[in-house]
Amino acid sequence: MSSAHPVLVEVLRGDTVESFHRGSIAVVDAQGRVVQAWGDIDRPVFPRSAVKLIQALPLVTSGAADAFGLSEAQLALACASHGSEPEHVATAAAMLAQAGLDAAALECGSHWPSFAEATHALARSGGAPGALHNNCSGKHAGFVCLGCLLARQQGRDPRDFVRGYVQPEHPVMREVSAALQAVTGVDLSAAPQGTDGCSIPTFGLPLRALATGFARLGTGQGLSTDHAAAARRLRGAIARHPFMVAGSGRFDTRVMDHFGERVCCKVGAEGVFCAALPEAGLGIALKMDDGNNARAAEVALARLLQHWAARDAADHAVLAPLVDVTLRNWNGLAVGGLRPVFDPAIPA
Repeated sequence: MSSAHPVLVEVLRGDTVESFHRGSIAVVDAQGRVVQAWGDIDRPVFPRSAVKLIQALPLVTSGAADAFGLSEAQLALACASHGSEPEHVATAAAMLAQAGLDAAALECGSHWPSFAEATHALARSGGAPGALHNNCSGKHAGFVCLGCLLARQQGRDPRDFVRGYVQPEHPVMREVSAALQAVTGVDLSAAPQGTDGCSIPTFGLPLRALATGFARLGTGQGLSTDHAAAARRLRGAIARHPFMVAGSGRFDTRVMDHFGERVCCKVGAEGVFCAALPEAGLGIALKMDDGNNARAAEVALARLLQHWAARDAADHAVLAPLVDVTLRNWNGLAVGGLRPVFDPAIPA
């Protein structure tokens, strides 16, 4: 039960614990061997946006990425939960244009940019948010590109073919779900299913399987030749364009800007985080019980990276402020902090 999960992160007011966050963590190798675990790692959780790299695999394996001349920055955006900064929006629009379509093809819905400056700029201009501003627009542009290639192969009109691509039985979603099943080893027909924030299907997967999948993404072990090559290509694109995956000041971008291909991490909604550590041959998947993304999940992952990925003083210097976070009030005064209360150096 989640109520029995350990406290992973504490919130301090002064020197006193004011709040705490329980959760579960799996650190697993590509063979599925559990290296470390906290809490119940077999309870299904919805990974949400944490599996966007897996969902982008068919974009590459199908040949769509090459057919439409997608750049590395565009491939990175296909794996992104971006902040809708101008470069993100323009890149998603360009992906669609290269496939011969436009933003009208997107079925992810619209919302204001999560990056505050982008929202302010859009409002000042008198504009309104569109589907390109959705944090998932890059992923969906990738889905549209995949659909356009499938349409071309079947002699169908791409605009008609891609309509409804978010539905579970659409050929695009069948390709995406097949990739998720292949990488994680989970029979999705027996898994809990829901609808994600961007309207595509989302499946409940155990942290054990998610971590195994990310270890496979990082090493290629346990994957088909095509999936291994696609994962390597996407990880390289992300490492060289970490801004596209998240944006200014965001945890994923900050970490991967420093670590490059040594760490490939991706946040998901409701307190999920996953990471591939190719050098260590490991995958990480964690879930905060209360769904906290912005502080607890980041602190927990940063602590794991300190142990499993950091190898020199420069690495530790990047991670230190992400592990021991200072909380400040509106006057800029330090009023408390966040701290992890689990130790990866001690076998769990």
